[in-house]
Amino acid sequence: MRPAYGRVFLCIACSLAMSVPCYADTVVDQRAALQKQLAQIESEIVQNQERLASQTLQRASFERDVSVLDSKIKAAQLAIRQRDLVIQQLQSGVSDKEAAIHVLDGKVSDGQASLAQILRRTREIDETTFAEVMLGGSLTDLFGELDEFATIQHALGLSFTEMATTRQDLSVRRQALLDQQSEEEDLRQLQVLQQQSLKVTQKQKQDLVTAARGQEAIYLQVIASKKQSAAQIRAALFSLRDSSSVSFGDMYAYAKEASKITGVRPALILGILSEESNLGQNVGTGNWLVDMHPTRDRPVFAQLCAQLGLDPNTQKVSKKPWYGWGGAMGPAQFIPSTWALYQDRIANMAGQSPPNPWSPRTAVFATAILMMDNGADRGGVAAERLAALRYLAGWKNATKPAYAFYGDDVMDLSAKVQSQIDILGG
Repeated sequence: MRPAYGRVFLCIACSLAMSVPCYADTVVDQRAALQKQLAQIESEIVQNQERLASQTLQRASFERDVSVLDSKIKAAQLAIRQRDLVIQQLQSGVSDKEAAIHVLDGKVSDGQASLAQILRRTREIDETTFAEVMLGGSLTDLFGELDEFATIQHALGLSFTEMATTRQDLSVRRQALLDQQSEEEDLRQLQVLQQQSLKVTQKQKQDLVTAARGQEAIYLQVIASKKQSAAQIRAALFSLRDSSSVSFGDMYAYAKEASKITGVRPALILGILSEESNLGQNVGTGNWLVDMHPTRDRPVFAQLCAQLGLDPNTQKVSKKPWYGWGGAMGPAQFIPSTWALYQDRIANMAGQSPPNPWSPRTAVFATAILMMDNGADRGGVAAERLAALRYLAGWKNATKPAYAFYGDDVMDLSAKVQSQIDILGG
């Protein structure tokens, strides 16, 4: 009895269309618990922000400043807890997608094996001559073979359709997985940054309590004595990652020059650079062959160094953290592949071709261009903060609460820079 290849393959083809199995109820329960915790923390964050805003408006005093620092410490702690939960959710989603991809990979493999089987059978039937069929059996057998051949051809068409659909689904899932993994890397970078910021704020509070406990009048005198003159500010060093120190006056001059072209406020440009210069103790000590993405960035980096006459083996880039790739360059922290997209515009604006990402002036123009593209040229706190978030997380993730810290920190730094600029102007 001849095997019913058509029916066998139709069953296999149908199996390719089966959906990915549902996950256990315990996973759903865990996600629900995470979401509940996240909602509670987000509510506490809103309440703390309101309290901090109220405290900031109060008259400057020792008690007020201690309360402000307390609120900032609590805000940082809540944001860290919030981000931990979001990372847990992302990890759960990554596990789900990896499992789904594994299932789809198996279906693709099964489909390929079935296709090979059908193609072999089709070739056998196609190569059999009419005389051979007649000599090997009855007329009924001949029509049976022809009917089976038509069935197999139909199954083959279904197979190609199912395989195309499955491969497309697999491609979408893989891209979603890469997106989630990239977002997780950004969030972990923020965790490192905020942990450092938290330590600084805690030390500020301790120093404040130690130096001014019960001495309100002395504290007010200290506040007054900390006001800087224009000359002091001009001479102050503006520390930039991977670059020699440059004076605040020079950096402000570069920022004003870039602002005239892009419409981005000078203080905001310098605020971004201040934030990007403190992203971790290991940043700036990386090697391109170890810490840089091998296919996306290394070839571009090698070409850039050749254009600038630099040795890529000695040129500083950001060190790869344990959760992702490093390789960002200079004060503005562009990765090579992103720099390549902007280098022509940067060259035209800065008047430097090829543009050097380690040059402080060029880094200012690069930051201004990207911030303009992100909408900072519209002006106003909301637009500037959103542009800063896009600078870090891209447009897709900029509005997610877990990234809020970066935007808040940039705006705080920008306000401090603006206060110095105001002194220079006055």
